[in-house]
Amino acid sequence: MDITSKHIFILLFSLTTSLLAQEKYTLSGTVTDIQSNETLISANIIVQDLLTGTTTNEYGFYSITLPKGIYEIQVSYIGFQTIIKTIDLNSNISLDFKLAESSMNLDEVVIETDVETLNLRSPQMSINKLSIKTVKQIPVVLGEADIIKSIILLPGVTSAGEGASGFNVRGGAVDQNLILLDEATIFNSSHLFGLFSVFNPDAIKDLKLYKGGIPAKYGGRISSVLDIYQKEGNSNEFHLNGGIGLVSSRLLAEGPIKKQKGSFLFGGRSSYIHLLLPMFDIDNKAYFYDLNTKLSYKINKNNNIYLSGYFGRDVFEIADSFENTYGNSVLNFRWNHLFSDKLFSNLSLIYSDYDYNLKLNFVDFYWNSGIKNFNIKYDFKHYISTKFNLFYGLNSIYYKFNPGQIEPTSSSSGINPFKLTDKYALENAVYIDVEHQLSNKVAINYGLRLSSFLRLGQNELNIYENDNPVVFNEDLQIYEKAEPLGTNSFKRNDVIKSFFNFEPRFSIAYQLNNYSSIKASYNRMSQYLHLLSNTSSPTPLDVWTPSGKYVKPQLLDQFAIGYFKSIDDDAYSLEIESFYKTIKNRIDYIDGADLIANNAIEQVILNGEARAYGIELLFKKNEGKLKGWLAYTLSKSEQQTKGRTPIENGINNGQWYKTPYDKTHDISLTGSYALNEKWTFNANLLFQTGQPSTFPNGQYQYNGISIPTYESRNSSRLPNYHRLDISGIYTPKKLQSKLGKTEWVFSIYNIYNRKNAASISFRENRNSGNNEAIRLAIFGIIPSVSYNFKF
Repeated sequence: MDITSKHIFILLFSLTTSLLAQEKYTLSGTVTDIQSNETLISANIIVQDLLTGTTTNEYGFYSITLPKGIYEIQVSYIGFQTIIKTIDLNSNISLDFKLAESSMNLDEVVIETDVETLNLRSPQMSINKLSIKTVKQIPVVLGEADIIKSIILLPGVTSAGEGASGFNVRGGAVDQNLILLDEATIFNSSHLFGLFSVFNPDAIKDLKLYKGGIPAKYGGRISSVLDIYQKEGNSNEFHLNGGIGLVSSRLLAEGPIKKQKGSFLFGGRSSYIHLLLPMFDIDNKAYFYDLNTKLSYKINKNNNIYLSGYFGRDVFEIADSFENTYGNSVLNFRWNHLFSDKLFSNLSLIYSDYDYNLKLNFVDFYWNSGIKNFNIKYDFKHYISTKFNLFYGLNSIYYKFNPGQIEPTSSSSGINPFKLTDKYALENAVYIDVEHQLSNKVAINYGLRLSSFLRLGQNELNIYENDNPVVFNEDLQIYEKAEPLGTNSFKRNDVIKSFFNFEPRFSIAYQLNNYSSIKASYNRMSQYLHLLSNTSSPTPLDVWTPSGKYVKPQLLDQFAIGYFKSIDDDAYSLEIESFYKTIKNRIDYIDGADLIANNAIEQVILNGEARAYGIELLFKKNEGKLKGWLAYTLSKSEQQTKGRTPIENGINNGQWYKTPYDKTHDISLTGSYALNEKWTFNANLLFQTGQPSTFPNGQYQYNGISIPTYESRNSSRLPNYHRLDISGIYTPKKLQSKLGKTEWVFSIYNIYNRKNAASISFRENRNSGNNEAIRLAIFGIIPSVSYNFKF
C-alpha cells in the first residue's frame, strides 16, 4: 500500500471513529394548544440545521435524537403560529411547546394530507386528513356538518347515494372500512339511515383516512381505516359551544378538573323535527341523539390516563304499529406511559356494542340483534434515531354475536319465541412497523402483522354432507340450501375453526428533487368479520357474522404507486396515485338468498373473488383567499364467483360483474373564498357515474301472472349522480370578543334541484297495462340555516 492510500485509509478510519463516538442526545416532549392545553396530533418539529425532523403522535408526544450541538428548532401546526427556538443540546432535554392559534382564518380552510403540507420524503401515501374547521364549512344536507359526507369529496371515496349509510373506498364494500373513535370500533357510522353521521364535529379533534399503505398496527378490515380522535377538553378554563339548526342542535361543555392537569368534555346532540310533526297531524317519529364524553388526567410527567365514551341512538316510529331503534355504545380507558424519552406506550381497554331493535305492534312482534366486543391493546413507539423508529404492539378482541332474537310482546300474540344461535370469536394480533430513512432521497416503511382468529364454541352448529351447506341443482341449474345431517354442540372454550395470516406491509418514497417524489406501497390485510347485506347500502337490520367452518376470511393484496409534487412553495400541490387490489373469499349470495332471521346463513353464501383498480388525482390550492381542491377518480370494481365444479355455473354464469359500488367516474370540486373578515363562501360540485343495477329484460305469463326475467347481474346503471351545494358563513364582527364568538351558516343543498335516483323500480300501469319504470329520488333542493356559538 503506497503512502497516499495509507493516508486515505487513516482519514476514513478517523472520520468513522469520530462519527461513532459523536455524542447524541434526545429532545422530547409534547406540543399543545396554549389556550386549551389540548395536545396537537401530527405537529411538525423541524431541525432546520440538519433538514430533519419528526411529528407528534396521537397523544401529542414527540422524540428526536440528535448529535450534541446548538440547533434552531421550528414547531408548526396548521392554523397555529409557528415557534422557532434555539436550544443547546448537551444533554437529554424534555421540552414542551405551546402554540397559539393564528389570527388568519385563511389558513384554516384547507384539506390536509399528511399534516397539511405535502411530506415528499415520507413513504406514507394514500392517506388523507381533513381539519374539523374544513368539515364544518362544507355544505351538506340540512346544514348539519358531517364527517362522512365530507370525506366522500376525497379521491377514491364514494357512497351509494343520498340517504345511504357509510362510504366506499377504492371499490370496496362498506363493511370493509375500519372506523375507530378513540380506538374503539364503530359498527354503524350513520344516523337516520344515512342522513347524518354519528360523529359530533364539535367533539372531534383529528381524523385520518388510510386508503392504502396501511400501517401494521391496523387490521381487521381490508379497504380502509378511518381513525378519529375526540378532543380531550380544555384544562385551562371552562368553555361552552354549540349550534342550533333547523333539524338538530348540539351543545358541548369542556373545562378543567384540575388546572393544567385534568380536563372533562361532555357533548350532546339531538334532532327534534319529530316534535313538529303532530302539528301537521302526522303520527310518525324519526329522530336521533348522541352523547360524547371524555375525562383526561395527567398523573405526572410520565403517566396520563383517559376515559372516553360515546352513546348514540336512532328512533324511527310509524304511528303505533312500528318502532325501530338502533345505535352504538363505546367505552375506552387508556393509559399513556413514558418508559424513557425514547419509548412511549399506550394501553387501551375498550368495550364496543352495536344493537338493533325492531318492534311491530300490529303483530305483537319484537326483534333484537347486535354485536359486542371487548378489546385490549398495548402499543409501543420506540424513537431510536432520526433515521430509524420502531412501532410494535399487540391486541386481542373477544366478540359476541347476537344474530337475532324474536319475542312476542303480548300473551295473545301468535308469534313463538325464537332465538338464533349466538356466535363467539377471539381475534388476536401482534405487529411491528419500521420507519427507516435510508438516505436523503430514499425512505421506507416496512412491517408485519400476524393475525389469528378463533371461532369459539356455540350451542348448535349444522353438519352437512361433505361440509357443503350449498348444493347445485343440475336440473334447474340453480343453487339451493343443503339439508343438514344434524348438529354439533360445543363448549364455549372449544375452538371450532382457527385461521392464521401473515400480513406484510411495505412502502417506499424516492425524492426526485425538493419539490417532487414518487412513492409505492404494498399491503396484505385480512378481514374475519362480514356484514350480511344484499343491498347496495347497509341497513340497521343487516347482521355481522364471523368467519368459521363454512365462511372463510377475506384476504386483500393491494399495490399502489404515486407521484407527488409541491408547486410554487406549496401554494399548490398535486397527487396522482394508481392502485390495484385483489380480494379472495369475497362473500356472494345465491339467487333468492334470505338473510334476515336465518339461523343457517352458510346455506345462502358462496365464496368468490373481487378486484378493483384505478387512478386518483388530487390538485389543491393551499394559499390565498380562494382555497380548495379538485379530486378525480377513474376506477373499476368487479366481482366473480365461479362454479366450484365444472358442472356448476357459478353466480352470473361465472363471469365478472360490476359490484354495487363500482363508479367509473367520480369528480368533486370543493372551494372556499374568504371575502373579508365577516363573510366566507363555500361550494362543492359532485359528479358520479350511476350505481350498477339489475333491471328486468322481459317477462312471461304463468297462470295469468306476469313473471319478469332479468338481465345479467349489475349490467345496467342508475342515471349519473350530480349536484351543486353552496354555503355562506357570516361572522358578526361586533359580537366577537374574548368571551365568545358567534356565526351564522346559510347553505343550499342541491341548488339546481337535481332529482338524483336512489333506485328504479318497475311496475305495470293499471290504466294502460304497459310496464313502466318508477324513479325514486330522496332529496331535491334543500335550504338551511344554523347558528353557532362559542363562549
